[in-house]
Amino acid sequence: MEVKIIEKKSFTVIGKLGQGLAKEGPKWIPQLWQEANSNFNEINNLAKLDSTGSIVGIWGIMSDVEENFEGWKEEGKYLAGCEVKDFAEAPNNWRKWVIPSYKYVVAKCTQDTYQDIFKYMMNEYLPQHEFNIVGAVHEFYNPNDTNGELSLYFPIQKI
Repeated sequence: MEVKIIEKKSFTVIGKLGQGLAKEGPKWIPQLWQEANSNFNEINNLAKLDSTGSIVGIWGIMSDVEENFEGWKEEGKYLAGCEVKDFAEAPNNWRKWVIPSYKYVVAKCTQDTYQDIFKYMMNEYLPQHEFNIVGAVHEFYNPNDTNGELSLYFPIQKI
């Protein structure tokens, strides 16, 4: 498994927001993605693009219920959305979050390996490397990847 350490400056995501019990995330999060994907045309003009004209990223942003970007407790919030231009305004029925700058440990996984990789990172990799989580973990989906992979972003330092 490839693990990278990267710094990502503050960025903006507009998406569909939901809140629910952490242990029931697999029940309520897919509906957010379905809603975001089926209404993407409402925000596609706000998407941040790279030099080739491709969308920079699709994100599953997690936060505590107070929206301080802390890890989930019993409940959490999840924003299924797209990285957008910083000045973009969220249309009706969409939410805009500005994610602070962090240094992240990043690990790739698939939907099938998600839970195993998440547990391994939290229980083995991060402690063995003396990293502490300083916020909520985020999911990054590269729009150009067609192999079903996503990256988990574990924040280890606010910058």
